[in-house]
Amino acid sequence: MSLAIFDLDNTLISDDSDHLWGAFLVEQNLVDSDDYARANSQFYADYCQGKLDINEYLVFALSFLAEHPVEKLHQWRQQFIEEKIRPLVLPAAQELVEKHRALGDTLMVITATNRFVTEPIVDLFGINTMLATEPEFIDGRYTGRYIDEPCYQQGKVSRLNAWLKNNQAPLENSTFYSDSHNDIPLLEKVTFPVAVDPDSELKQHASDHSWPIISLR
Repeated sequence: MSLAIFDLDNTLISDDSDHLWGAFLVEQNLVDSDDYARANSQFYADYCQGKLDINEYLVFALSFLAEHPVEKLHQWRQQFIEEKIRPLVLPAAQELVEKHRALGDTLMVITATNRFVTEPIVDLFGINTMLATEPEFIDGRYTGRYIDEPCYQQGKVSRLNAWLKNNQAPLENSTFYSDSHNDIPLLEKVTFPVAVDPDSELKQHASDHSWPIISLR
């Protein structure tokens, strides 16, 4: 079994679903617009600079889920997927996924964005295995907290290692596609790291280490 791992945001889709979800909530007047928009933008800037406080961010991002019944959340999420996400699905990314599927590889998405936002996006690619930051869900409602280690930076390595152990799966001949320098820890673990439309820091790192650099745009 060869494992083909894909980052999601700015890799398989051409924007960041976490940031877009926050912007969607503002657009729909579901949150305190000015304050929420300002915080959402600042957290995204921190992420891009590699200095995001993931715990602080998750308190911010997951609190909305705890404030509403899941049925209503799913309605808003479906609208978000149709209006904001479908137009961002990259045809070349779909082709890349299908290439690995045809080779018989095990397909996986690994993303820092929480599962509530990302699960229906990953479904668009027909990928059944995803590691994501996990919102806590108890008695039919989200709590605003998360469980397990956030799937971010070194946390992606830890979460993948746990998955490999639980599934008795090897990492030999594995490939990981990502756009972000935040994913360098995992890119360094796989057999075949690939930088996809990389940010400037990852582009330099990939060049220094002779990693392939591709574009799906």
